[in-house]
Parts: sequence; structure tokens; C-alpha cells
Amino acid sequence: QVQLVESGGGLVQAGGSLRLSCAASGRTFSSYAMGWFRQAPGKEREFVAAISRSGGDTTYAASVKGRLTISRDNAKNTVYLQMNSLKPEDTAVYYCAAGPSVEQLSRREYTYWGQGTQVTVSS
Repeated sequence: QVQLVESGGGLVQAGGSLRLSCAASGRTFSSYAMGWFRQAPGKEREFVAAISRSGGDTTYAASVKGRLTISRDNAKNTVYLQMNSLKPEDTAVYYCAAGPSVEQLSRREYTYWGQGTQVTVSS
């Protein structure tokens, strides 16, 4: 069992930056690929980014590529999402997830997920 707790969300103006963190419990953090998803009001949850177990492989949704960066620190059992050049359309609840691989996470196939953190970008 892996428990995930997100933090770092908030209100930011368009063009600003935020850094989300996701702390994982348990000793098996490095056994999972990790990902970030988001869900805006009235919309389905969508894939944002994923990173492999070692951190050597990443993949991003086209809508965020070049602006958002996923990283992980296996020593701290934490995955991050650095969000730059934020746009109002980035407003959503952001969820951290753990899954078998980057490819499966990109297909929304995850094993564990957190409770989410709200990100609001004002225009």
C-alpha cells in the first residue's frame, strides 16, 4: 500500500509559477513510476506528466510540454511538478498517482492516487 499526499497548490496570476509536491509513504516508492493528473470542473481527469522509477524517462501531455516539469527524489519519497508560465486553462485539482510504468500512467492506468491539491490561475 502506498499513500500519497499532495501539497503546494494555490492561487497564482497568469504567467506565474507554482511547485507541487507529492509525498509518498512506504518503502516501495522507487518501485513505481509516478505521475500527475488534473481535473477541471465538469471535465474528465486528464494525464499531465509521468516519470519512470529511476527518473530517467519522462513524458508530458502536449498542452503542458515546455512549461511543466516532473521530477522525483527517491531518497525523500517525493515527486514534484514545477509549473511555469501558468495559464488560466491550467486551473484544476492536481492529483499525484503511482503506477507500473510511464506508458501505463499516460493511459490513465494507475494503482494509487492522492487526494489532490487545487491550482487556480487568474487572468
